[in-house]
Amino acid sequence: MALGIYFNPASMSAKQYDDVIKRLDAAGAGKPAGRLYHACFGSGDKLQVFDVWESQQAFDKFGETLMPILQQVGLDAGQPMVEQVHNLIPG
Repeated sequence: MALGIYFNPASMSAKQYDDVIKRLDAAGAGKPAGRLYHACFGSGDKLQVFDVWESQQAFDKFGETLMPILQQVGLDAGQPMVEQVHNLIPG
């Protein structure tokens, strides 16, 4: 069953988010296996992220790369909300 994962950090700017994305790309994790959707939204220093993943295992494997990068850029992602996806409607 797919999982929806919502991150609402206390503070995240577009500059920090873009830096994380560049570092993930450089680490070969810009388009990780198992991630179905990724969205970043919000404004100012209150950006948030919502992902849909195929499984907890796929997300955990990605986290092995993501978490050190977040620390490098000084971001505390906090504890994400993780829930099973009931339905996905593309388009």
